[in-house]
Amino acid sequence: MFDTTELAASINIRPCHSSLLISAFSSSSSSSSSSSSSMAAFSERTLVLSCLALLACVAVDGQLSPAFYNSTCPNLQSIVRTAMTRAVSKERRMGASILRLFFHDCFVNGCDASILLDDTSTFVGEKNAGPNANSVRGYDVIDAIKSNVEKTCNATVSCADILALAARDGVVLLGGPTWTVQLGRRDATTASQSAANSNLPGPGSSLAQLISAFSAKGLSARDMTALSGAHTVGQARCISFRSRVYSDANVNATFASLRRQSCPASGGDGNLAALDAQTAAAFDNKYYQNLVAKQGLLHSDQELFNNGSQDSLVRQYGSNASAFSGDFAAAMVKMGSISPLTGSRGQIRLNCRKVN
Repeated sequence: MFDTTELAASINIRPCHSSLLISAFSSSSSSSSSSSSSMAAFSERTLVLSCLALLACVAVDGQLSPAFYNSTCPNLQSIVRTAMTRAVSKERRMGASILRLFFHDCFVNGCDASILLDDTSTFVGEKNAGPNANSVRGYDVIDAIKSNVEKTCNATVSCADILALAARDGVVLLGGPTWTVQLGRRDATTASQSAANSNLPGPGSSLAQLISAFSAKGLSARDMTALSGAHTVGQARCISFRSRVYSDANVNATFASLRRQSCPASGGDGNLAALDAQTAAAFDNKYYQNLVAKQGLLHSDQELFNNGSQDSLVRQYGSNASAFSGDFAAAMVKMGSISPLTGSRGQIRLNCRKVN
């Protein structure tokens, strides 16, 4: 007889309690004593019943699926889309902000909505980490979506999945590509400011540092270059690009002069500038054209096109919008699958800002 626990492990399932298997065996054992001629039938029947008992009570390890809420919250995607349409119509920049919120969530311990948690007496959260403080925004939009979802599907949909859907819809509403969002994530019950400080690549990152940071999350250099195209929308603070326009050598002089007008050498840290000066509110491939022209706003942006390994891909994306859109969508799916909490791990938070 084979070992059922070993079988379960080999097909990535959790075996049910041994008492259930014992009951399956006992249901057939009385017939085994009737005669030796029934031993073969008994063994075969016992084997079949054992397998059935095992398969009846296993739990397949949690896997994300676009159909995860089809029966429990069938209107989820329309609820999210309606709210995002309202938010982006009110402020187009919000589409970029929600996309960045999703990126900053996934890169810190996975796509688990930990970035949405407020500080508590037991942990210091991610909201006030260096890369997020006075920078990441859109929390109120996610709160509003969560409230609408709860009215229809109480205690069913995670904040992590709402954020994943909202990020996709924000891109689409700005004219970018769409993709199928995998669902089934659960929410974290803690957050880590130190992890946020150490895991998120900064605006002064080198190409090697960018490649390393993305590789640590299972993303390739090509994924990194495609995902960086998110900077075709949104704005950055002066403190993030000051050194770029005052100190970098590989910057277009006219572009640097223009950016200095709103970003003084000292002070004005919070002054904003468009990441893509050509089409600041449209999700397109102009970002890569800017890089070829040495007009990347952040040092980390221009690192993608600076006589390095990504130069040819930047040129390709800049001349072929479809190639960029396809790679960006595929990379977003990959990023959305970074270390999700599934199955019984985590929880479905009722309020995205706090643990139940």
